[in-house]
Amino acid sequence: MENTGPLERKVALSVEIAALDREVAQRLKKMARTLKMPGFRPGKVPMKMIERSYGPQLHSEALGEALSRAFSAAIQEHGVRVAGEPRIEAAETGNEAEMAFTAVFEVYPQVELGDLSALAVERVTCAVGDAEVDKTVEILRKQRVTWKPIERAVQDGDRATIDFTGTLDGTEFDGGSGKDFAFVLGEGRMLPDFEVGVRGMKPGETRVSPVSFPEDYGSKDLAGKTAQFEIVLAKAEEPELPEVDEQFARQLGVEDGDVARMRADVRANLEREVSQRARARTKTNVMEALPQAASFDVPKALVASEEAALTERARADLQSRGVDVAKLPIPEGVFAEQAEKRVRLGLIVAEVVTKQGLQAKPDQVRKQIEEFAQAYESPDEVLRYYFGDRERLAQVEAIVIEQNVVDWTLANAKVTEKAVDFDTLMAAS
Repeated sequence: MENTGPLERKVALSVEIAALDREVAQRLKKMARTLKMPGFRPGKVPMKMIERSYGPQLHSEALGEALSRAFSAAIQEHGVRVAGEPRIEAAETGNEAEMAFTAVFEVYPQVELGDLSALAVERVTCAVGDAEVDKTVEILRKQRVTWKPIERAVQDGDRATIDFTGTLDGTEFDGGSGKDFAFVLGEGRMLPDFEVGVRGMKPGETRVSPVSFPEDYGSKDLAGKTAQFEIVLAKAEEPELPEVDEQFARQLGVEDGDVARMRADVRANLEREVSQRARARTKTNVMEALPQAASFDVPKALVASEEAALTERARADLQSRGVDVAKLPIPEGVFAEQAEKRVRLGLIVAEVVTKQGLQAKPDQVRKQIEEFAQAYESPDEVLRYYFGDRERLAQVEAIVIEQNVVDWTLANAKVTEKAVDFDTLMAAS
């Protein structure tokens, strides 16, 4: 075996011609027993016709299998781990009894982690107090808002139902009109000029208002232009939020309507959600820091495979959004850097798991599934859902293994606590 690069290797392979011919002959005989061809009964097709029709295909299949066996034997002999598929090419040989080939391939690198004590990692924390519970209860109230008709002028927070017609230079344009269109003022759903035009109107009032479209507006026909909108306020409503009382508590699943118990449930759910998000942020910090602890070459074959997977995933995502990827192709190499980082991190994580014995234990997997189940009304069904399917269980095991790596890294690295504001943590995707 020859080293042709940091991770690239080349090995010579050979296939005995006589053995290959015997194998092809055996396959032809086996095929001849049952082969059907027009004008011949099954099993009575002349061998020369079979050889002419199927000989090249069978020869190619037998040669491929022989090369695969030869390559596997060479890999075992030299004790290397192959990364990706080998590139096999014909080679010159002075031996008429053998066919010569070379296989060029990459091997997995040796991953050696350095001293983690100097590796800086931030552990994210976030406190849940009465103020956070109050904010969440307020959100829950807004989610159950009802609307009461009003006759006064509309203001921010009110819901306006309008009919509108837009024109450019006196001509109506596509998408510029609507009927019984409802929106809440001040939420930023509409262009600022449009909201200015509606704000202060009373039910039944008609107003013409100029609306300027930004330069980067989605429609090229409207971008940077000013249209005139005739707006009719058909209906105006103000919000009515429910009181935080027994009825509200029952709506949130507290059967006896105890408001204190409802707040305790909200706090418990918040603490669980905050803990999960803080752990996720910490995990991201760990995974971004870990590659700094090791330096090694990454197999190009693995990077290419990961890049192809990322590209295909992006293509599928665009298609699901209605984008024609044939007209808007993904530029070549756009995921190259991301793919290299993912492969590098994957190799490091695999090395840590193996050397430190961080495989997922059954009790850890069950604990993780029970944590998932707490967010559902029927926890037992969630347990059955995961434990009843090996693939789903494997997904949970992968999560546990990653968390084991995170915990091990935090125990060995230089960790600083970083308190994150509740609103910032909850707003982050």
